[in-house]
Amino acid sequence: MKKHTLIKTAVAAFSAAALLLIGYKLGQSNQSMDMNTDASMSKGNASVDPKTGRKVLYWHDPMVPGHRFDKPGKSPFMDMQLVPVYADEGAQDGGVRIDPSLQQNLGIRLATVRQESIAQAFDVVGTTEFDESAAEVIQNRANGYIDKLYARIPMQRIKRGEAVASIFVPDWVPPQEEYLALKRNGNSELAAAARQRMRVLSIPDSLIAQIDRTGRSQSHVVLTSPVTGVVTELPLREGAAVTPGMTIAKINGLSNVWLTAEIPETLSGSVKPGMQVTATASNNDAEEYSGKIRDILPGVNAATRTVQARIELANKDGRLIPGLLMRVRLSSTEKRSRLLVPTEAIISDGKQTVVLLKEQEGGIRPVVVAVGQAFGNDTEITAGLTEGQQVVASGQFLIDSEASLKSVLPKLSGGIPPAKTPAAATIYEGKGRVESVSKDGITFSHEPIPALGWGAMTMEFNKAKPNDFADIKPGQQANFRFHETENGYVLEEVHPTGVQP
Repeated sequence: MKKHTLIKTAVAAFSAAALLLIGYKLGQSNQSMDMNTDASMSKGNASVDPKTGRKVLYWHDPMVPGHRFDKPGKSPFMDMQLVPVYADEGAQDGGVRIDPSLQQNLGIRLATVRQESIAQAFDVVGTTEFDESAAEVIQNRANGYIDKLYARIPMQRIKRGEAVASIFVPDWVPPQEEYLALKRNGNSELAAAARQRMRVLSIPDSLIAQIDRTGRSQSHVVLTSPVTGVVTELPLREGAAVTPGMTIAKINGLSNVWLTAEIPETLSGSVKPGMQVTATASNNDAEEYSGKIRDILPGVNAATRTVQARIELANKDGRLIPGLLMRVRLSSTEKRSRLLVPTEAIISDGKQTVVLLKEQEGGIRPVVVAVGQAFGNDTEITAGLTEGQQVVASGQFLIDSEASLKSVLPKLSGGIPPAKTPAAATIYEGKGRVESVSKDGITFSHEPIPALGWGAMTMEFNKAKPNDFADIKPGQQANFRFHETENGYVLEEVHPTGVQP
């Protein structure tokens, strides 16, 4: 039994020793490959690409900065072929050249800078109000009393022709009786004079027609609404005495509404009466209303620094009511030629705005631009580009990674100059398994790093000094901290965790 146990122990020890030897040889092979590549480059032994005839300095994996290979093949880090770096790429000033086939593989998409005639347009918010120009005021015409109110509460909806109030007017009865007596006696001339006298006393023609039809005097007059809308004012109650000119009710129609839009002070100069407007209500964004600016109200709101524009909207379905919040798009009737690029091509860090410009020689370099207004998915360029040029619309991050290997393109997140200093570098954290250790760096199979948008992968992180982290061995689980530089990612701390090999 003991003999059998000793044999098993010896076999296990031999297997472990063999695995360690294989790992050591692989590490030495990778280290030797990098050293040989650097040596061959220093001697100027560049290969020639048989397809393009261009001299190749070395091959590399764009996703793993720092590793160079002296021949083509499959990347040991990613499931992709190594990419050549040509000798003539270093001659570009402030740019980077990427092989066309690699551009397609990385999903880099170009867009052409184009000139279009577009009317100026921008969005603001506004609030609906009654159209006061269409308000109707119902007034009394004679001394009397309110006998009955049919509209009893403010903000009551009312239709055209509906009764608002019944007024008892005793002063109108004698002229009516006189007119009827003369009419019965057949004295047409005196009857016509009596009829005219009733009109002078403000007796409505409708009431005179009723007298002719019925042959009886009328002591009450019913006031009706001239429009369909809302009773906005109702100052009197039943039984109140009224005099000529006294307001019985005010009615605002709803066929049109006013929309008061708040225009930022900086844009007020471009807003003029007559500009076309489209608006959508917050309670129904699927319905769009059209109108035009009627007036620009004088004065600037000191608190919001806005100017008010009064817009007239047709309330075609009657859904617009006062107090609604609406999103307003103002469009000028005059079109102007503008230089446009896709909005996704623009990179902004809050200090400056950059696009990646494709040069005629095939290189790509960053260009600082000035932007104007946004028009849908496009943005206006006011300086920095010309019509017909091509800019990168997608894949900017991968171009930034490629450029980092050549040290010609500053990090897009840090702007063009000045470059990041170590003190300002962001520190990232990760954890994973140590796969290999060399004098230049440590290769980890690490878990996802959300701060950089990375998934789980195997890649090498550089050392600041060759003798850093001397106690770290392959097979260990470790937590590590690192920062980004122009030449890759540099380790700051490595702390072994868990059970060690």
